[in-house]
Amino acid sequence: MIRKFLYILFLIFFCCQMCFAENVYKITSVNFDTSTSMIFLTSPDTYNMSVANNIKLVKLQNPKRIYFDLNSAHLVSNKENWYFNSGGIKQIKINQFSTNPYKVRVVMYVADNYDVTKLNLLKINNNIVINLKGTVLKSEYFQNIYSDSRTSSSEFYENLSISNEEIDNINAQAKKADSAYMIDQIQKSFQVQTQPVKTSAVTKDLKLKSKYFLNTVNAKSTGFLVSGFGTVNVEKPMYLSNPSRVVFDIPNAVLNPSLVNKTFPIGEESIKVSQFSQNKVRVIIYSPETTKYFPIFSSDGQSMFFVKENPQNFANLFNTTNDAVAYYVNTNKDDTSDFTIVFSSPVVHGVKRSGSDLTINFYNTSRFNQNAYKNTVENSAFKNMSLDILPKIGLKLVLPLSASASVNTYLGADGKTVKISLKGMNVTPQATAIAPATQTKILFVHRNKGAQRVVVLDAGHGGTDFGAMRAGINEKDINLDVAKRVKSILETKGVKVIMTRSTDVFIPLQQRTQVAATAKPDIFVSVHVNASVRPEICGVETHYYHDESLDLASSVHSKIASYIKSPDRGLFKSKFYVINHTEVPAILCEIGFISNDDERNDLITDKRKQQTAKAIAEGIMSYFKLK
Repeated sequence: MIRKFLYILFLIFFCCQMCFAENVYKITSVNFDTSTSMIFLTSPDTYNMSVANNIKLVKLQNPKRIYFDLNSAHLVSNKENWYFNSGGIKQIKINQFSTNPYKVRVVMYVADNYDVTKLNLLKINNNIVINLKGTVLKSEYFQNIYSDSRTSSSEFYENLSISNEEIDNINAQAKKADSAYMIDQIQKSFQVQTQPVKTSAVTKDLKLKSKYFLNTVNAKSTGFLVSGFGTVNVEKPMYLSNPSRVVFDIPNAVLNPSLVNKTFPIGEESIKVSQFSQNKVRVIIYSPETTKYFPIFSSDGQSMFFVKENPQNFANLFNTTNDAVAYYVNTNKDDTSDFTIVFSSPVVHGVKRSGSDLTINFYNTSRFNQNAYKNTVENSAFKNMSLDILPKIGLKLVLPLSASASVNTYLGADGKTVKISLKGMNVTPQATAIAPATQTKILFVHRNKGAQRVVVLDAGHGGTDFGAMRAGINEKDINLDVAKRVKSILETKGVKVIMTRSTDVFIPLQQRTQVAATAKPDIFVSVHVNASVRPEICGVETHYYHDESLDLASSVHSKIASYIKSPDRGLFKSKFYVINHTEVPAILCEIGFISNDDERNDLITDKRKQQTAKAIAEGIMSYFKLK
C-alpha cells in the first residue's frame, strides 16, 4: 500500500515537473542594438503560452524606476546591467529574479520627468523587444570588435536540437519595409521543434545564443560588404595558400542559410561565407594579395567592408566628419593596458593587424589634439604609438607590438569611442611608425638672425566664398577685419606683413600658399571663424599640421585663450590645406563660433575684434622672441 502511494506521488511529481519544464520560457540572449536603440530578449523556444500577454509595468519611487516581470521565464544568458546618458533612462537591469517560480525581472531607472509613453514593448515571434526610442548607452559600454584570441563554443552557447528549415524567398522590397525581418528569419530558420518535422528539414545540434546574424553579402567594385544584425566581432585573420586566401572568423554568429557556401566574385577575386562551426561564421576572401585585406567597421558595429590596403576613395563610407576630442590610458590589475580615444560624433574605422603592429584608420576624423594625446600616452604602455592626420585617410594610429602581446579593440555603444586593450604588453620602438612613409616631408625655411621678421596673414574666404553665414553675418568680413588689425599692430613693432588678400576678393587656396612660397616669410597665420550644427557650441581653437608649427600654435593660442572670454577648446593637429602646404611654421586660428548667437553678436563688435587681433599679434611676437 505504501509502495503504491509513493508511486502515485512520484507520478504526480514527475508530471508536474514535465508540465513545468514545458512551460518555462528560456531567454538565451539579451542584446542591445545600438543602431535602433532596442533591447532584444530572444528565445528559440516554441512556447505554448504568450510570454508577453501579461506584462504589466510597475512604477516605484526613491529612486524612480519602472519594472516588469516575465513569468515562467528562465534567463539562460548572463544578467545585464546597462547605464545610459540620454533619453531619460539612467540604467537598465535584467536578471533572474526568482527560480521558484521562474521569473525574469527588467528594471529601468528613469529621470523624474521621464515620459513612460516613450517606452514601447513589442513581441516578435515570441521575442520581447524593448524600444527605448533614442536612448544612448554611455561610452563606457563597449562591444568587442577585433580580437587576437580565438574563442571556443563553450564560452557562449548551450546545445539545442533544432530544425533548420529553408527560408521562403521574400521580395527584397518587403524585406526593407519590415523592420522585424531579421528577427523573424532567425526564428523561422532556427526554431525548436517539439513534434517530428514532416518536411525535408534536417534536425541537427546547433548552438543558438547568437550575438550576430549575418544576413547579406555584397561584392562591390572596391571590396566586399558584409552586413548583419547584432554585435559583430572579428578574430585575427589567417593567411592560407593553394589557393591564396585570407580567413576572417566571426565568433558568436549565425549565418543566413540562404548564404551558406555561396561565392560572390569581383573580377578574379571572390568572397565566400559559411557556418564554420556551431558558433562561428567564416568569411574567406580569395585573392593573390590576401595580406592587403582588412575590415572597416560601420559606426554601429553591425557592418564590415573588407577592402584592400589604401583604396582610392573612402568618402562613400561616411556622411559626416568628426574630431578626436579626448584620450585616456588605464592600467588594469590583470596585466592589461587600455587606451581609449573619444570622438565628437560616431566614427568609421578600419583595423589591420600584422605580425609587428596594429593599425587603426579613423576615416571620418579630420582633427585631433596632438599635445593632449602625447601627454596622455607618455610613460605608458602606449608611448611608442603614433597618431597622425594623413591625406586621403584621416587619422591613422599605429601601435608597434612585441610578439608576446595580444590585442583587442572595442567600439563604444554610441559609436563615438574606440578602446584598445593589450595583454602581455612589451612595446618595442619602431621609428617608422612615427613618421609614415606616405606623409610628405616639408623642408622648413629659416630666416637669418637679425633679419626683419616677415609674416603672411591669410584672411580666410572672400569674394564669392562667404565662409560660414548666420543671421546675415558673413565669416569672410570678420576674418578680413581682424587680419587687418593684426597687420596694423605688427607693423608698429617693425614686422613686415604680407596679406593674401586685403579686399573682399576670392583667392584660391593654392594661390594663398603660393604667396607664402614666394615671400618666404618666417610664419604663416590664417584667420577664420568657426561654425557648428550645434548652436550651443562656442569657443576658440588653434590648428597646426606639421610639428614645426607647434610652438607657434602654442604661443598664439595661449594669448587668444587669455584675452578672449570664451571657452578654450585647445590646439588641434589638422590637415587644412593652407597649413599643410606651407613651407614655414603655419597655423589657423578659429576665433569664435558664428553659429552661436551670443558669440556671433560679440564677434562683430570692435572690442572683440581688437582683443582678438591684439592676442594674435602678441602671440606672434612672443614666438619670435623665443626664436
